Amino acid sequence: MAFYNVIFNESFISSKLRTFSDPNRLSMSHEGFIKSAVTVLLIPLDDQPYQLVLIRRTKKKEDKHSGEMAFPGGLFDPKKDDSLRSTALRELEEELSISRDHVKILGCLDDHLTPKGFIITPFVGYINQSLEMIKQEEEIEEILQIPITFFLDKKNYKERTYLIKNDKIGVGKFQYKAPNNKNYVIFGATCHIIVNYIDTVHEIGLMAPGIRRIKPADIAHRIVK
Repeated sequence: MAFYNVIFNESFISSKLRTFSDPNRLSMSHEGFIKSAVTVLLIPLDDQPYQLVLIRRTKKKEDKHSGEMAFPGGLFDPKKDDSLRSTALRELEEELSISRDHVKILGCLDDHLTPKGFIITPFVGYINQSLEMIKQEEEIEEILQIPITFFLDKKNYKERTYLIKNDKIGVGKFQYKAPNNKNYVIFGATCHIIVNYIDTVHEIGLMAPGIRRIKPADIAHRIVK
């Protein structure tokens, strides 16, 4: 299968994304839901497909997302952040030692809702391939740089559907085998944000027609107290 635009092109990618304040970007807000932000971090390579950076969180008993694949990111902190963009960049620096001065933000994706009551705002940005990433030992077990071509290949993506209020809700996952033969399962919010990125920027159509993600109204009765 031929893939198009896999060599990093800043103008092409930014033209497909929206700004945070764009009224056409899906922005979620609901009482009782927790705001957070992540960075969908890209790494351009010379004459090769660009890469997507993911982290695998350390295993902790008290962490609901222990050991999972994720984007660098975290909760909005009104004491530290003046915006969700600041949240994403602060967490990127804390988790991967990447100063915000070395990150170029290209745009923003639609907000994503998790069943546990988090609203995630994904910012898409890139860094120079020569920039060193140093993981925060307490929080991160591994840093992975995965070629974008892996996510563009439909055979690597599996999706199940569930019925909620007569609507089909899609739940997907990627199964990635690294060059060292280690296997990783990418699921949940991380998977869905990647699918949104791929479908928005590369227009591959990973998510099946007629499928949607969950909305606040679907689970508000379980979250709001």
